[in-house]
Amino acid sequence: MKFSIIIPVYNEKKFILEVLKRVNNQKKNFDIEIIVSDDGSTDGTKKILEENKVLYDDLINSNVNLGKGSAIKKAMEKINGDYVLVQDADLEYNPNDFAKLFEPAMNCNADIVYGSRFIGGNYVRLHFFWHYLANKILTLFSNIFTNLNMTDMETGYKLIRTSALKSINIQEKSFGIEPEITIKLAKKNFIFYEVPISYEGRSYEEGKKIRLKDAFTAIFCIIKYSVFK
Repeated sequence: MKFSIIIPVYNEKKFILEVLKRVNNQKKNFDIEIIVSDDGSTDGTKKILEENKVLYDDLINSNVNLGKGSAIKKAMEKINGDYVLVQDADLEYNPNDFAKLFEPAMNCNADIVYGSRFIGGNYVRLHFFWHYLANKILTLFSNIFTNLNMTDMETGYKLIRTSALKSINIQEKSFGIEPEITIKLAKKNFIFYEVPISYEGRSYEEGKKIRLKDAFTAIFCIIKYSVFK
């Protein structure tokens, strides 16, 4: 079984090499291809990527920053694996958790596996109560429309069968891709699993990009893709 790891990146020169090294380390255990999708970085990330081609299988360069959703959608054209997993380039999510995510795919015929930050991973960095509360509210709101009992809809670790992902038309260019994917896949009655993962969330000073406005975007997307699409 082959896994395609998409790494969307925007201005992550501090972390991109370490992320790539950690993902490459998982090649000892799994058949993995690594696709980096640079979303218009201007901080030197592009130069680092060009100088370290041995650490990935494919690179997509965009001249303009359009958002995480756009970076992922462009990378989808390059995937060859049976499953796709998005690995954020900021080290909030640890590739050591790949084994947990891959197990239901390999052993339980799962179509989608979400890594939950709220059901007991090895460690979770504590901060941002309001982010935690917003995540729980958004997950509850999503569950009402999908009739799924998931605990972390907004997780960055979503392992998805390639054929399932390609069966939906992704429209959101930014963080709205998270609820969009969830709603659209749930409507098709694919088999969902959840596994516990670790999480080392960043502060805004450390480069965290998601903002309060993205929570309102998520609510809008849940309604949009549940009711009107």
